[in-house]
Amino acid sequence: MADPGSRGDIQFNRSLLVGGGVLVAVGGLLGFTGMALVTSALISATRQWMDRLEQPPSELARRRWEQAKAAAAAGAAAWRDKPPSS
Repeated sequence: MADPGSRGDIQFNRSLLVGGGVLVAVGGLLGFTGMALVTSALISATRQWMDRLEQPPSELARRRWEQAKAAAAAGAAAWRDKPPSS
C-alpha cells in the first residue's frame, strides 16, 4: 500500500505565488519606466549637442571621407611614382 504523502502532488502556497507575481510585474513596470526616462534624457541631450555643432555630423563625415580618399590616392600615387633606388 502506497504512502498518501508520496503521491507526487506538489502543494503550492497560492498567496506567495500571487504576491511574487505581482511584485515581479511591478518591478518590470518600474524598470520599463526607468528605461523610458533614461532614453528620453539621452535623446534630449543628443539633440542639444547636435544643435550646438557648427556643422551637422553628416557634413563632417562627408568631409572626412573626402580627405581620406584624397590621402589614399596621394599615398598610392607616391608609391607608384617613387624613383628607382640605385
